[in-house]
Amino acid sequence: MLKHSHQIRVTYQETDKMGIVYYANYLRWFEIGRTEYMRQAGITYKELEEEGIFLPVLESHCEYHQPARYDDLIRIETTINKLKRVRIGFSYKILESESDELLAVGNTIHSFVNQDFEPISPQREKPELWKLLKKNFDKKK
Repeated sequence: MLKHSHQIRVTYQETDKMGIVYYANYLRWFEIGRTEYMRQAGITYKELEEEGIFLPVLESHCEYHQPARYDDLIRIETTINKLKRVRIGFSYKILESESDELLAVGNTIHSFVNQDFEPISPQREKPELWKLLKKNFDKKK
């Protein structure tokens, strides 16, 4: 299974008055994680969209364990946890990079759609993409 790890530093704008990261920023970090995951897997979101494939978020979930704070170096770990005919799911771990302390875990589920937001099957319509995703998903078995 391909597991992508990406580090970022918490910026001041991401925190509240107490210096703690505002909860919605974790969803932004999930987006960064899956964008970089796809890049490492061999295709960028830009390339997907140029081919007419979009991945809108259908569901998102986040559990917060410890707060991230201003200037922390954090690590976003991303994997594919579900790959179905018209859906893909990603799992995320947000960790404090230096201590490996778990800050949050979460997941998102996306649908493969065309420009008209109609579901599409990459297995049938984009077999090269399906093969790439399947290869990275199958590595966990």
